[in-house]
Amino acid sequence: MWYNDLRPSRELIPNKYSLVFYEKALLLSESAKKRTLNNLIALKNGLAMKVPKKEVDRNILLASWNVKEFGHLGERLPEAYFYIAEIINAFDIVAIQEIKRSLYDLDLVMKILGSHWSYLITDITEGASGNKERFGYIYDTRRVRHSGLSGELVVPEEFVDPLHRVSQLKRTPSITGFECGWKKFAAVGLHLHPGNDEDDKALRKEELRLLMEVYKEKVRKKHLWNENMILLGDTNLYNDNHDIVSLVTQEGFKECESLIGVPTNTSQTECYDRIFMKTDAYFKLRKNGDNKESGGVFPLYDYVFTDDASAEYHEMMLAHKNDPSTLTDDQAFHSYFHRYWKRNQVSDHLPVWIEIEEDSSKDFLQSKFDKI
Repeated sequence: MWYNDLRPSRELIPNKYSLVFYEKALLLSESAKKRTLNNLIALKNGLAMKVPKKEVDRNILLASWNVKEFGHLGERLPEAYFYIAEIINAFDIVAIQEIKRSLYDLDLVMKILGSHWSYLITDITEGASGNKERFGYIYDTRRVRHSGLSGELVVPEEFVDPLHRVSQLKRTPSITGFECGWKKFAAVGLHLHPGNDEDDKALRKEELRLLMEVYKEKVRKKHLWNENMILLGDTNLYNDNHDIVSLVTQEGFKECESLIGVPTNTSQTECYDRIFMKTDAYFKLRKNGDNKESGGVFPLYDYVFTDDASAEYHEMMLAHKNDPSTLTDDQAFHSYFHRYWKRNQVSDHLPVWIEIEEDSSKDFLQSKFDKI
């Protein structure tokens, strides 16, 4: 991690060349640095408590995170980029949804993360329904290798129902291969159609049906690069979308035990962000202290942009709100902070993660022994 911007000003004279935020308007004041440093310490402590430690030859930490309009929001403060980078740094691979046309935000985060981090992104899905979005993966090159597999999953015409208006997924899913020690797997990034009225549910269901048809055809023709497949992202699957979820589970995909039913949006009401896996016998998740598959949702707002810190941002909220005259009292500020401001600083989604067991050599050796 690159924290040079957070040095006291008197220490920056010989180090200004390496600042991430060198534009005058983005230079952090001493008070902003102090707040950011304090929050980063709290965030580090929270990550240490909630997320397993990276261990060589033992685990792979895979996360998925919809970072709100990553590249298109003009009001993010410099401190927000440090928090985003710090969270990403806790994992080995992070699948990112909502990377927009501009790579401004991504470039800043990559500079903070440092030179041993790399990323892969898709092109923009064109058209109004594509919402100018890309999929991306940010990964720690010390722990993970890109396998060479990278592409998009396009629906063949013969799979399209002529009675349905869906011919492709709104945001074309990405498929990317990764390798780490004993493990190889392909990750499919998703951002499905939102909304939960009948039309929205029907559209989202058709998107998943088409994706599963593409998957089944690849299995039938043995076109998969690897049989370990992970579907992850902002699926926009609501708690009552059981019939839509069944399209995935009936093909043998399973969710991590520790993630089932756990809310992933900032309001803590819905499980939008999901991770489904269909894997071979040697691909396992590690167990946590409750003897359940290790995974979780990281509650980032317990540590940064906390509700009781809203008063610190009053001036910044006034500067960015289209109609600041509505911010008339502490209650109005607090409501705006909770419902909009902090979500536009980081996201309206929380990071969701799983812990993969890296070394399967013991199981492999035992299985061969049993066959002799």
